[in-house]
Amino acid sequence: MKRLIVLLSLLCLSLLSSAQAFTDSNLPIVIIDTDGGVTIPDEPKVLATMKIIWHEDGSRNYVSDQNSSEFLNYDGRIGIEIRGSSSQMLQKKPYGLETLQADNVTNNNVSILGMPKENDWVLNSLAYDQTGIRDVLSYELSEKLGQYAPRRVYCEVMINGDYKGLYVFMEKIKADDNRVNIEKMDATCNSYPEVTGGYITKTDKTNGSDPVAWTMQSYGSGWWTPSNDFIHHYPKPEDITNAQNNHIKSVFMNLASAAGSHNVSIGNGIPSIIDVSAFVDFMLIAEFSSNVDVYTYSTFFHKDRLGKLRAGPVWDYNLAYGHDEFGNRSRYDVWQFDNSDNTGPKFWKDLFNTAEFKCYLAKRWFEVTSDGNPFNYNVICSRIDEFDALITEAVERDNQRWHKMQQHTSEVQAMKTWIQQRINWLNQHIGSYSECDDIDLPPLVISKIHYHPLDLPEINGNQLEFIQINNNGDEDIDLTGIYLRELGITYQFPNGARLAALDSLVLCSDSITYINYYGLTPFGEYNRKLSNKSENIVIADAWGNVIDEVHYADSEPWPTEPDGNGPYLQLIDLNSDNSLAENWTYSSSFYNVEDISACKVVIYPNPSNGIVNIITEEEVISVEIVDLSGKTIKLSNCNTIDTSSLNSGIYILKINTLHNLFTEKISIIK
Repeated sequence: MKRLIVLLSLLCLSLLSSAQAFTDSNLPIVIIDTDGGVTIPDEPKVLATMKIIWHEDGSRNYVSDQNSSEFLNYDGRIGIEIRGSSSQMLQKKPYGLETLQADNVTNNNVSILGMPKENDWVLNSLAYDQTGIRDVLSYELSEKLGQYAPRRVYCEVMINGDYKGLYVFMEKIKADDNRVNIEKMDATCNSYPEVTGGYITKTDKTNGSDPVAWTMQSYGSGWWTPSNDFIHHYPKPEDITNAQNNHIKSVFMNLASAAGSHNVSIGNGIPSIIDVSAFVDFMLIAEFSSNVDVYTYSTFFHKDRLGKLRAGPVWDYNLAYGHDEFGNRSRYDVWQFDNSDNTGPKFWKDLFNTAEFKCYLAKRWFEVTSDGNPFNYNVICSRIDEFDALITEAVERDNQRWHKMQQHTSEVQAMKTWIQQRINWLNQHIGSYSECDDIDLPPLVISKIHYHPLDLPEINGNQLEFIQINNNGDEDIDLTGIYLRELGITYQFPNGARLAALDSLVLCSDSITYINYYGLTPFGEYNRKLSNKSENIVIADAWGNVIDEVHYADSEPWPTEPDGNGPYLQLIDLNSDNSLAENWTYSSSFYNVEDISACKVVIYPNPSNGIVNIITEEEVISVEIVDLSGKTIKLSNCNTIDTSSLNSGIYILKINTLHNLFTEKISIIK
């Protein structure tokens, strides 16, 4: 009998071992081997080698490819530890890791699986979620709303030869140009404006490691008035100074005061403190998913230097979309900020109960759930099906290993059903947006962008950056509350600022350099610098309504001449759609005060090897091309002139209009 039991045991072990054989996957394969095979602890990180097998052409990945350099997306050193709170108690662990150089100390900033270069990463174990989709879907929805969310790629993981299952390789939340794009700080940033940012703050569990910076109470009655712990994420708790702590704390206290009194003043109320659009988008995802932890745990905020407080990035959405491992809190018929559990600081409910904020929340909701938009039921179900097809075979292997995804198929269907119920409930309870539906926005137009000026012998080109904004209307504009909404550069117009009808203003990166070099006085100075590659410049009113938006790039179809060669981007016609690259040209190759200070004439293309077009507000009487010796080379009496017969070189273009004479330099290139 004993012999039979032993044989049966050996047979079971053999079958289990066979079930765990892992040779290939449609997903990237992450292979980690710790030095000496040591077990990975909670902390500190232990050293290891990591190889990531990824066939970029989409073909299958094989464990045997780990010795083929052409299939290795990463092959190098890392430090790795267990991360998470309740999730690290499970058998299948989540991990945090940093990529290291060969010295095992220096950070190794690398691009992994197509994500931008960095050194801090997370292996998300998809704890408690039998669909394996909730986190990934939430991050993608946030991106589709225009907010940053950690980039991520499904993968399968082996550690020290042991198959660990389905994971998501993803970015860790941190201050970085390609992640939370805020200004970096150090211990010297204690006075205005440096002390104003950037910060990343969160409400979360402390896990006994990070000290609580301050607490804020939730709404409650009687004995139930739970507090919410605020923790510094950046700067780190051990690095933040008293002045910095006091500043960012004061921002939250001001928010609590303004929201509690429903103060909607553009000068000192809710819209002067927070980026309303960021808070609206964060709240939509939190409530749409009915995340049971949001507002109290894993809830991040960030603030750039001189910028408004923003909610996000989103993080940790495994207990959501109808699933709650510890109860029945992720219901489709509740508000998570008002359900007597993890409701967060009072300002969340106070914001919802502020008529203007709630109006914009409702407006955004009905926008993003309309046909073809990211929160539309059919769109979401289609995306869930795509995720499900991608991870199907990995789910089966993961379930064989851990037996925790046995209800995967039914859970996916239940999630879809719940989402339909949630959408229906929110449609009925989120309220009307009629009061904020038709906002009269001023006719401001971004007309010039000098994003990558030429470096000069004694001037860094970044100091010569500028943006020109035109009032394309026949009435003066009150600029109070209007600001640059997207992270990257920061500026908010001061109270009482005005721009006259048909006038323009310039915002620059360095006022002193701008004045000394151009001999002009800019309207204001924005914080930080424009990207030399691509950036989204958004002018918005105090409530986040988009007035004008340009997403330029240094590559075609955008003109490439402004990319470090001297010219700046220039809108051809103020009445054209400036979101389209085809409606932009580039200025003279030479810095020219007249070009910068007025929008009277536009010449394009310049340089040219053929037809030159001239746009001016006045009728053109004559156009004269003069060489540098003063000799007239060509005459014309129309808005186009053929330069194809001219030799390469620099010429002067004299444009006579009804009331003015404009002189411009033009380059002819053969």
